[in-house]
Amino acid sequence: MSETRDNPSTTGATRADARPDATGGEETPPKSRTRLSRRGWTLVFSGVLVVVFVLLGAFVRVPYVALGPGPTYDTLGEVGGEQVVSINGQRTYSTDGELRMTTVSLNDEVTLFGALGLWISGRYAVAPREDYFRPGETDEEVRRQNVQQFQDSQSNAEVAALRRLGYPVKVIVQEVVSGSPADKVLSPGDQLVQVNGKRINNEEDVLAALANTRPGQTVSLTFKHEGQPERTESVTLARHPDGQPQGFVGMQPIDRADVPFDVNISLEDVGGPSAGLMFALAIVDRMTPENLVSGEHIAGTGEINEKGKVGAIGGISFKVVAAKEAGATAFLVPENNCAEAVAAAPEGLKLIKVTDLDSAINALESLNGGRPTPSC
Repeated sequence: MSETRDNPSTTGATRADARPDATGGEETPPKSRTRLSRRGWTLVFSGVLVVVFVLLGAFVRVPYVALGPGPTYDTLGEVGGEQVVSINGQRTYSTDGELRMTTVSLNDEVTLFGALGLWISGRYAVAPREDYFRPGETDEEVRRQNVQQFQDSQSNAEVAALRRLGYPVKVIVQEVVSGSPADKVLSPGDQLVQVNGKRINNEEDVLAALANTRPGQTVSLTFKHEGQPERTESVTLARHPDGQPQGFVGMQPIDRADVPFDVNISLEDVGGPSAGLMFALAIVDRMTPENLVSGEHIAGTGEINEKGKVGAIGGISFKVVAAKEAGATAFLVPENNCAEAVAAAPEGLKLIKVTDLDSAINALESLNGGRPTPSC
């Protein structure tokens, strides 16, 4: 008799079904695969999105900066064991009280959640990064620019203060334009004595000496270079790059104090021009027997030029808060910042309006004498 075999195609068996159970018993059916429902997949996808959002919000920087109250410094005191304003080679006078300069903190490493938190706090403001950093500008370039502005504010404060005290000034070359007629003749730091035959006593004299000149005209420059004797050189004026009719020399004059002593301002990690007014007041206070502050805690801000004119600055709404927290009772406000200062000033902080160094000194004298002061 011939042997017959079942055909899997007719019996419905599979190769897996044909395997005996390892225990010798009946075969167990295969386990069915578990499949997520649409609702399950939705929950998984939503969870992944939440995780991604949290990671992005917590670690990815956004193109914004956070602004808030920054540290304050007493220009009559010390920072890190070093006097902020010191005068060497000239008599100075002891003083008490505080003349506190104020700053704004700026953080450009802001995440989405960080920006939201700072904004909700009400103590900080968030602004587009491009308002404070030009496109393509590096952090180092911004730092150098802020340092330069800070150094210029110190120089302007020194000139304004010493001029107010009756000391003479000189005119030096601040910058020379490469390839200009002055290039290879003048150097930064040279003292200008005469320009086009006219004596130079301040930087306006330079502009007046060149006012009626024309391109192609030859003019003389008398100057002193690094303590050397006076020398005179002739240059042929070029066409002005701004299209102005007068001839172009290619140098920037600036007033500087002409005194036999040194004024030093030492303060690190601070940038910008807005401390000029408080530096100038500190110099005047240290060099005069009268005490400008008489034990009071005065804060303030304001850019200052060599003539003593006080200009508006940014961030005053944060500065008045920082001043009050530092214990100031009065704040010197540039005239054009008054409206913003009034809107943000904490209760109990007296706002004093100033237009120049003279008005600031007069206001402090009035405050000490119990007389009314100009207010915002």
